[in-house]
Amino acid sequence: MRVAIAGAGAVGRSIARELITNGHEVLLIDKSPASIKPERVPDAEWLLADSCEMSSLEEARLDQCDVVIAATGDDKANLVTSLLAKTEFGVPRTVGRVNHPNNEWLFTEAWGVDVNVSTPRIMSALVEEAVTVGDLVRLFTFRQGNANLVEMTLPQDSPYVGKPMGLIPFPENCALVTILRDGQVYVPDVEQPVEAGDELLFVVPADVEDQLERLLAPGTHGG
Repeated sequence: MRVAIAGAGAVGRSIARELITNGHEVLLIDKSPASIKPERVPDAEWLLADSCEMSSLEEARLDQCDVVIAATGDDKANLVTSLLAKTEFGVPRTVGRVNHPNNEWLFTEAWGVDVNVSTPRIMSALVEEAVTVGDLVRLFTFRQGNANLVEMTLPQDSPYVGKPMGLIPFPENCALVTILRDGQVYVPDVEQPVEAGDELLFVVPADVEDQLERLLAPGTHGG
């Protein structure tokens, strides 16, 4: 997979290293000469250019990219890069970094953003996830599917503790993705019981989150 990353700062370089480790071809783009540091990610391609300029994106051969990640520290630049990538070059997948929470509402398909990643929201979600039991914590939003990746730590008083997953009447369109228990990842199985303290990860539409929460933790949520 060929991935172009706009923004070769610390965030962009970290993403590039991870993708290269996973076997992907990566191009880092930045308009600041000070950010062009090939020695930091020697296996990546580097391009000194402004990702908001059509000519730069043509030079970057964006039409040959599978994914474009707009990861600069400027929300305006990330929006313009995503929009150009999607509308002018037909890039199948765009990911936009949100630096300021007040701008998150702009990072939608209308601006060519398939997935937005808000660092402040992720950090707050991770804090919540670490301290809450019996509450759904939204970790990630899938724009195209109108669904969220959510997590719940199953409380001790849940009526389904010790019962097989196949007996839990999950809401329609709710998918249990995985179970985290004692540092291990478990693939959901209808015969596998859930235990108090299990971290359950779901993909679920926003409008049934409350229903799922009341189902699994009625004592907490007045079911």
